[in-house]
Amino acid sequence: MTSTQGDAALEPLPSPVPGAVVEEPSLPGRIRNPSTLFRALACLAGLGLLLLLPTLATQTTTGLETDISRGTEQAPHFLLTLAGLTAGFGVLAVPVAFALDRILRRDVIRVLLGLCAAVAALAVDFAIEGWAAAAGPSHLTDVLGFTRAGTPPLQSDLTPVIAYAVAVRLGGRPRWQLAMWGTLALAALASLVAGYSTALGMVATFLIGSLVAYLTLYGLGTPNPRPAGTAVVEVLRRLGFHPLRAVRADDGTLDHRRYLVELPGQRLDVTVLDRDQQSSGLLYRVWRGLRLRANQPRRAVRSLRRSLEQESLAAYAAFTAQVRTPRLLATAEVGTEASLLAYEHLDGALLADLPDEELTDELMVGLWRQLELLHHRRIAHRSLDNMAIMVSGGEPWLVGFSRSETAASDLLLRLDHAQLLTTLALRVGAERAVHLASSVIGAPALGAIVPLLQKVALSRGTRTALRRDKHLLSALREEILRFWPETEVAPVRLERFRPRTIISIVAGAAGAYFLLSQLSDVDVGQLITRSDWRWAALAALASGMSFVAAAMMVIGFVPERLPLGRTVLVQLAASFVKLVAPAAVTGVAINTRYLQRTGIRPGPAVASVGASQLIGLGVHILLLVVLGFLTGSGGMGADFAPSRTVVLVLLAVATAAVVAAAIGPVRRLVLRRLKQMFSGVVPRLLDVLQDPRKVATGLGGTLLLTVSFVLCLDFSIRAFGASLDWTAVAVVFLTGNALGSAAPTPGGLGAVEAALSLGLTVAGLSAETATSAVLLFRLLTFWLPVLPGWAAFTYLQRREAL
Repeated sequence: MTSTQGDAALEPLPSPVPGAVVEEPSLPGRIRNPSTLFRALACLAGLGLLLLLPTLATQTTTGLETDISRGTEQAPHFLLTLAGLTAGFGVLAVPVAFALDRILRRDVIRVLLGLCAAVAALAVDFAIEGWAAAAGPSHLTDVLGFTRAGTPPLQSDLTPVIAYAVAVRLGGRPRWQLAMWGTLALAALASLVAGYSTALGMVATFLIGSLVAYLTLYGLGTPNPRPAGTAVVEVLRRLGFHPLRAVRADDGTLDHRRYLVELPGQRLDVTVLDRDQQSSGLLYRVWRGLRLRANQPRRAVRSLRRSLEQESLAAYAAFTAQVRTPRLLATAEVGTEASLLAYEHLDGALLADLPDEELTDELMVGLWRQLELLHHRRIAHRSLDNMAIMVSGGEPWLVGFSRSETAASDLLLRLDHAQLLTTLALRVGAERAVHLASSVIGAPALGAIVPLLQKVALSRGTRTALRRDKHLLSALREEILRFWPETEVAPVRLERFRPRTIISIVAGAAGAYFLLSQLSDVDVGQLITRSDWRWAALAALASGMSFVAAAMMVIGFVPERLPLGRTVLVQLAASFVKLVAPAAVTGVAINTRYLQRTGIRPGPAVASVGASQLIGLGVHILLLVVLGFLTGSGGMGADFAPSRTVVLVLLAVATAAVVAAAIGPVRRLVLRRLKQMFSGVVPRLLDVLQDPRKVATGLGGTLLLTVSFVLCLDFSIRAFGASLDWTAVAVVFLTGNALGSAAPTPGGLGAVEAALSLGLTVAGLSAETATSAVLLFRLLTFWLPVLPGWAAFTYLQRREAL
């Protein structure tokens, strides 16, 4: 059957080609375009920034209004009056004229959408006016001009017209655009001159009207602009083809349409790119473009023309390189809303549909050879998954060049290797896939794949498939290293940032907000003048002692001999790395790297650091329980909460742990992480236990580390003329340190300060003294060691100790 567009809002379609039959499902009459929602979100973000300006830049906004007032006073009165009269007439006349023009052209739906947006904008305007009059902050309403005594609200005049102008979509009609927006600009100028509004108020008016229009278009849907199959057939006829039959060949889940077109004695595979579908997956592409370094040559936001040119160039280049790929015969635009690419038809099956028994060694070797032909001309496919590989006549063919890059970098070519290796390994296993790849690309190229076997480097479909085989990438790495042990695996950083970085930034901002709110009530100057810096000097000494204690802790749990001086420098260097990594990660990473540089193999190095962390965790929990009991029985009275508070906290933690353990995925995740962290710990501990001096050094360093920090915090409190029982200070520190280790922020920033300040306040200190003591403590233990830590880090790197 022949399908037509079926929507009066579209331009008339060309009549079907005589003798040509088009078979496709009826296209939807209305669609919700994702780009419309993105524009609405952009308007909402603009409004948010605009509302912050009067608070953050009061002098700037006031100066702007003054400059505009002076400028309008110097303008000729006659011209301003003429502009006001023209705008007053045109604001109503132009929209009415456009509506009549559309109605005469049978484009009624467009006018109805504009009217709906105008009515909604008027309702929003009244709601904002009511809020501004009843509860709006005076400085905000004055600057934005939501209300003006004795004058009608500005939005009631212009907001509905702006919403109407945006909703009727004037793109492609330059005369109507000039008339509509020119009239609105004159109306805005007249309002500014008359004092009905402000410059920021006019910007707010535009953003509110546009926001309402975009939300209306997204909510109600817009007429489907995609050309039907009859239009595609007509364009093919104009290109010199003689279509007899066209059948829609996709299931509607792709970001493009595909047609199988029959010609006299020939078939075509036609790909249709629709303009509205270019925004499909935009947020995902923007996220990938920002996150991945390998996406630098790509643009997340692509025009229809750009997409057409990119795929055409890559397809022509691949065919010229004698790669098995369908020949591109023609490209063309289908009206203003779509483009097509016509390929020779290929009879075959996608790799995703190919039975396992037909996936032979010869087929996979041939696939690697086709990729090498592509790479020889510096073309990166960038999407070698199951949907980009076809098998026809027992030979592999490459299709789907929509994401390809010409003049590709070495990194993109290596990413192609990693993608194809993973795609094949998902079907035939790691061992067979690695063996076949090595027979074509060689051992050096195979070794270069190892650091790129990361989920983030693979296509979306491949990452989804890896959820069913979570250990495949590790198996591929191990198989490559087993095949070629001489491989030197140089790490490759594909991500500009990780999601945890965003979490760290948010958590750090929350912690900074907490500290600033605390400092707002603290007279720091007065506290400094009455502080005793002799105690501060002792606190600094205790902070320095913590680096020696940390070095002893590492030395004690490593059976091999380590120099004390260099190990202390490593702990000092870790204080510099804390600026960019969470506290729980820094010590483990830098100490493991240090042990490897001293000649200890990676496995024992990780096990030794894991042993020290495990013992430290046990001592930490034991001290917290013992000191928590002592706080309730040591005669502290009202200085600290009784021991039952500690018991309640421990019970709450235990309950949460039991609930988490009852959830299967959470339990397996924790066990896997603990296994990775502490695998091989027991053998290393047994080696250490054979040397009493090592045991004494390790346990002594663990206890001395805690004592150093407790003394530093206690001396910081005494520096501001206050004091607490040592057990209370110890419990506060142990609790705050545990929270800081769990926090994702660098060095526990924010979480440690908040926990320590709250704990000391509960223990009996005033908020001012607690905050000042914590700030001094963190200055000595976190901020001041950064500069010498950087020097130690640089020195150790030059000596190749890190």
